[in-house]
Amino acid sequence: MTRTAIVTGAARGIGAATALRLAQDGYAVAAVDLSAESCAETVAAIEAAGGRALAVGADVADSAAVSAAVDRVAEELGAPTILVNNAGILRDNLLFKMTDDDWDAVMAVHLRGAFLMTRAVQKHQVEAGWGRIVNLSSTSALGNRGQANYAAAKAGMQGFTKTLAIELGRYGVTANAIAPGFIVTDMTRATAERIGVTFEDFVGHMAKEAAVGRAGVPEDIAAAASYFCSEEAGFVSGQVLYVAGGPKA
Repeated sequence: MTRTAIVTGAARGIGAATALRLAQDGYAVAAVDLSAESCAETVAAIEAAGGRALAVGADVADSAAVSAAVDRVAEELGAPTILVNNAGILRDNLLFKMTDDDWDAVMAVHLRGAFLMTRAVQKHQVEAGWGRIVNLSSTSALGNRGQANYAAAKAGMQGFTKTLAIELGRYGVTANAIAPGFIVTDMTRATAERIGVTFEDFVGHMAKEAAVGRAGVPEDIAAAASYFCSEEAGFVSGQVLYVAGGPKA
């Protein structure tokens, strides 16, 4: 029986790479993002490699949309027992300039989104007596200038993960978090633009900061997710893995 995985924020970057990797691992994959159209490329790449995939449009912060999306995945691909909560946005600003909306939007997508998706998927996992949850945190959880909202959300993801591990462990479900360091994506390109430096200079600077002397790529995170979703990782739960090119936490 092929297991079904859901990856949120799967239109590009880490989400797209993770969706592709899980498909390579033999899972059917539902790529979820704000619109199904935005996931077309991810799904096409999976299908071209011989995998099964479905593009689903849903706002992860909308309870009804999440329920409908998970129901559709269960119907078309099979009951989802693997969930990667990757959807995220940035609304960076120093605290005194941060608006209510900057705060609320980041909390809604990261924390409420992960909560709603997990609540909808866990019933399928409990029923199956097996499940894998992977939540995306960040090195920003340790604090980062201009990211009070994002840092708080990413630290929250770690507490959420550890609690899921405690509550769902008896049902054969593990929950782990990945905290990426600097990864070359459209999101970090936007950060470079915001702070007024070229992306090349930004990547070069961040690479120098990493102990391994390079910037991360989405596939680095996808590889960690692949491990956490595997059968072999069944005794690993409630962990936060910093994939950051060096020691962090």
